Amino acid sequence: MAPATATGDSIKPRDVCIVGVARTPMGGFLGSLSSLSATKLGSIAIESALQRANIDPSLVQEIFFGNVLSANLGQAPARQAALGAGIPNTVICTTVNKVCASGMKATVLAAQSIQLGINDVVVAGGMESMSNVPKYLAEARKGSRLGHDTLVDGMLRDGLWDVYNDFGMGVCAELCAEHHEVTKEEQDNYAIRSFERAIAAQDSGTFAWEIAPVEVSGGRGRPSTVVDKDEGLGKFDAAKLRKLRPSFKENGGTVTAGNASSISDGAAALVLVSGEKAVKLGLQVIAKISGYADAAQAPELFTTSPALAIPKAISNAGLEASQIDYYEINEAFSVVALANQKLLGLNPVSCSTSTSLPIATSPPPCAPKKIKNKNVLLCANASVYVVCIIRLCRYNG
Repeated sequence: MAPATATGDSIKPRDVCIVGVARTPMGGFLGSLSSLSATKLGSIAIESALQRANIDPSLVQEIFFGNVLSANLGQAPARQAALGAGIPNTVICTTVNKVCASGMKATVLAAQSIQLGINDVVVAGGMESMSNVPKYLAEARKGSRLGHDTLVDGMLRDGLWDVYNDFGMGVCAELCAEHHEVTKEEQDNYAIRSFERAIAAQDSGTFAWEIAPVEVSGGRGRPSTVVDKDEGLGKFDAAKLRKLRPSFKENGGTVTAGNASSISDGAAALVLVSGEKAVKLGLQVIAKISGYADAAQAPELFTTSPALAIPKAISNAGLEASQIDYYEINEAFSVVALANQKLLGLNPVSCSTSTSLPIATSPPPCAPKKIKNKNVLLCANASVYVVCIIRLCRYNG
């Protein structure tokens, strides 16, 4: 069944309607997409989402795009991605950095601008190329004198490090596992289930509708390669995953490279329009954004912030928890999903469905998934948590 064509009977003028979605495949660290910058990946996602929405780039009024690791990308990454997608240079662009919640927060800001009547057509999303984050000579500007210099890994410093406690995000996951009594076996089981669901979805073609294939140059005299599948899924080996040693705590640790999210490259984009514009242009509506919320607590406790944000988002949407059909909690670490399921009393069957992107890929927030008619999908993303509830409009692929 196709997406529903907007009509005045089903869509209100200030409804926030999702009419176009696209994401690149998710490339592995120094893998298939590593020759492309984050802004190039963002351009590909934006251009594809607009084409699928049947919206001319000249109609876009504003762009909000998430990007965390901006070092060496040049000024205004969101604007670079927009202009690279054919958006006119008169369109306002804003880059959002809210760590892993950047793409989701960009979507919320876009939705709010539509609800307030400021905009009718907005593009939102996120982009990252972790492969291309530089290492820094932090003291070089002051002069490099006698002795060795130290390289600082920009990916760790600006993306994966708790600056308040001076430890990695994986240590936060270990604190969560210890506090909520989540074992390594439980985390491994969750990761394996996530991989298996994603592999089954990929094999059945479930991801194909949302992926924008990326052409990668082969270099001088070599043919280009088209990347159209998530790279991390092909490396899955359940037996090896279970044997991996803890990465962040030597004695008694439970968090490993296998039950934590991978380092990835990719981008995703949504085209949001007001209900009034959707009806006027006769656009096909995939989903409507019903509500959203943010929540925060001590930085090292970010892992359980979804349990604070999710009830707020449900309330803000005017719903009850019993009305939520699916929960998708960002799989930053297996323990994040498991701890929040426990805190909220969620049925694991309703969490991170087989159409979700798995712990194997860990991209910026991506498109809504193909779910049955009129279900409500709740999405959460990591760090200082942002939650967004969308209601799918008779979309089933």
